[in-house]
Amino acid sequence: MMSMPLEKSPMPAPAGRIAELADQCVQCGLCLPVCPTYALDRNEAESPRGRIAIASALARGLVDPTAGLREHLDHCLGCLNCETVCPANVQYGELLIETRALLGPPARRPRLLLDLLKRPTLLRVVRQLGRWIALRRWKNELARRFSTHSPWRAALLNLPAAAPTVRVQARQQPSGNRPRLALFPGCVASIDDAQAQQAAITLLQAVGFHVSVLPAFCCGAMDLHAGAADAAEQAAQHVRRAWAASGATRLLSVTPGCLGTLRRALPGVSVLDPVELLAEHAATLSFRPLLQKVALHLPCTQVNVARTDAALLQLLRRIPGLDVSTLPRPPYCCGAAGSHLLEFPERAAQLRDDTLRKAATLEPQRLLSSNIGCRLHLDAGIEQQGLSWPSQHPLTLLAQQLEHSH
Repeated sequence: MMSMPLEKSPMPAPAGRIAELADQCVQCGLCLPVCPTYALDRNEAESPRGRIAIASALARGLVDPTAGLREHLDHCLGCLNCETVCPANVQYGELLIETRALLGPPARRPRLLLDLLKRPTLLRVVRQLGRWIALRRWKNELARRFSTHSPWRAALLNLPAAAPTVRVQARQQPSGNRPRLALFPGCVASIDDAQAQQAAITLLQAVGFHVSVLPAFCCGAMDLHAGAADAAEQAAQHVRRAWAASGATRLLSVTPGCLGTLRRALPGVSVLDPVELLAEHAATLSFRPLLQKVALHLPCTQVNVARTDAALLQLLRRIPGLDVSTLPRPPYCCGAAGSHLLEFPERAAQLRDDTLRKAATLEPQRLLSSNIGCRLHLDAGIEQQGLSWPSQHPLTLLAQQLEHSH
């Protein structure tokens, strides 16, 4: 057991910051009903209130940083539903990041696999090799050779159905009086969501914006949320250099999961979901009809970080004949949560299957979701359950139905 500090003894800066954030919590418990991990376990330690108490005790040296305590913190999905209902305005996301940084990355973290995912050039080569050997045909058999809690098993099961072929390009055009925009491709999204990124460019150019594309690399989200502070800061510096070289006035990402990390790296910069800009200019866009029923999955980061769920619905409802229904909430998270689906695949699958059960009640012909990690995770469940719903980024559907601009 760590020695208990004197009541007024100074704490190191990071620990003092954690204690300060934790002290804002009034322990009211309003966060419990909206926490997906508390719903899963019905364990106080798996709730925001419980995790805040753990973080406070760790910061003050009242408990040892055991693997058991660390696991409760690592189970957190970072959905931030708790922040939206907190009457005391506790900065739970910041507290979680600071506490994980104090503890450092967990021993179970699949570093080799995550390093691959964070390197788009290498990942593209590996995906191409997988295509040549028809990995999709026997990935399920290979996955069964790993234990159910293996990150490699989860990675195989979440392998996309087809090797991506789209490469994002922005057609040069004068910007007029509109701000110059830069699109951040990310790492996995730069490959598996390239079609959505190209769709965003098409739609933005249709309303008169000039869009450039930054180099593809990891924003640092997976490191930041795992407590790998040094690696996260290196990624943030990479973001700042790329942004400075872009000459743009606003930065965009079609992946809501990247927005919070990009905003953290670029304080004072306008970092947006393209949906927000497109909704502002929705009257200039016209779409071809589509008689189809779709289920819209709203990622936690789109609702709680980007806060563009209403804007997205506004755009989709401009497609004549499209019947759009959002998934009932709860569930509050599909379980993907960055690298969570790799580190805790069994827990992630429970949350995903609950999400798909809710989607099934809508009897959709298509499933839409704007976060690539969520969509790959949901696709794996759709495949395993033999469902017949193709999935798509909402921007891809909007671009496909785009008719003309006035």
